[in-house]
Amino acid sequence: MKIRFFPICTMLSIGLLVLFALSGCSKPTGKTTADADVDYYTCTMHPSVHSKDPGKCPICSMDLVPVMKKASNETKAKEAPSTMTGANGSMGSMQMPSPDQDTGKSHEFTVPVERQQQIGVTFATVTKRPIRHLIRSVGVLESDTSKTYDYVARVDGYVQELKVNSPGQEVSQGQPLITIYSPDLRSTEQELINLLNDRDRHGANRVSNDQLIDASKRRLKLWNVSDQEIAEIEQSRKPSDQLILRSPFDGVVGEVMSRPGMNVKTGDKLVTVLDLSHLWVWAEFYENEVGLLKQGQQIDVSLPVFPNQTFQGQIAVINPIIDAAKRTARVRIDIPNAKGQLRPGMYANVETKIDEGEGLTIPVQAALPTGERMLVFLDRGQGKLLPRYVQVGRSFTTFDGQQEGNYYQVVNGLQEGDRIVTSANFLIDAESQVQGALKDWEGEEPAALPR
Repeated sequence: MKIRFFPICTMLSIGLLVLFALSGCSKPTGKTTADADVDYYTCTMHPSVHSKDPGKCPICSMDLVPVMKKASNETKAKEAPSTMTGANGSMGSMQMPSPDQDTGKSHEFTVPVERQQQIGVTFATVTKRPIRHLIRSVGVLESDTSKTYDYVARVDGYVQELKVNSPGQEVSQGQPLITIYSPDLRSTEQELINLLNDRDRHGANRVSNDQLIDASKRRLKLWNVSDQEIAEIEQSRKPSDQLILRSPFDGVVGEVMSRPGMNVKTGDKLVTVLDLSHLWVWAEFYENEVGLLKQGQQIDVSLPVFPNQTFQGQIAVINPIIDAAKRTARVRIDIPNAKGQLRPGMYANVETKIDEGEGLTIPVQAALPTGERMLVFLDRGQGKLLPRYVQVGRSFTTFDGQQEGNYYQVVNGLQEGDRIVTSANFLIDAESQVQGALKDWEGEEPAALPR
């Protein structure tokens, strides 16, 4: 078998011919028309990133998106004023549609429908619904101070007998609580008896004598001597050195500070009686909620100890002073306790519903806070979005039995039926920043709703 060897010059000639043929068949290199329209590439999450070539964001590794040149956009807008589609029918990366009717400026921008689906954009419609604010707080049950009676010694003496000996002991109206021995009491009662006897013997100075008798009776009343005991003194004409303190109403003993045989001086606290048929709930509400409350307003009170019961209370006092640290105001709620179930010191949950009629509403997640105002994005169809500042009122919560919804009341800026973005707002906002939709627009105010 013979092996043929070709000369080196022959092989080089063949290689050059092959390269020439391939270069002749290939298309000329250079930027395409689409590449020529691109001003730069940037990241939707980091608009400060600028690149001349497509690729990944050096900060978050997201795909860079193209930003078209203004001249190219204006030319394409003239050629296709309504929509701009590619060969496959999809929206372009950016277009500048017709100017906004209110301002005369073009603020619309485009996020292709495919990209909206990728980043999870959802929409909701501005609708009218009942506006009901649900305000909740917690509080502590306290006894009604107007129905709390503190027995204080009004005469010097000694504790002779203690009829009640522990807090929580139930007492009825007129029941003896404590007996005090007092020589001063005996001398005052003897003075009253002498005046009564003198009146019976001398009828001439009856008017002046009656005045002295009334003054002596008032002194005994100030010492907690009951009218019944004074009547007994008038009938028996026998003085006593024992002062019996009785319960002024049906209730419970709150505190016992005296002991049998203890010496008491005027002003010493002896025993406390509480009337628990009516209690207070002190709750704290935030300052933005206080304006929705008013005196006489009904409020629901529930307690962890009675999970299946709801008690009806009424707002009695709204403290006008706001706590500087907590930004809350204290509110007193009066609640009846005829059955004696409720006790001071219990924790309570309070809640009230305020109906403000019907109004336009949007989901809370649809509004993007920008400082003093809220920003929403209106859906114009075919991937076009329009940023708009709106004014919202209070947020409120609704519950349809299955799920809870949080909404804002729309004051102005939107109309019923408008379709707005409700999710991926931050990504949409970044997209609008990239495309310059919010540039030179920060000072505009939301348009008022028609009345």
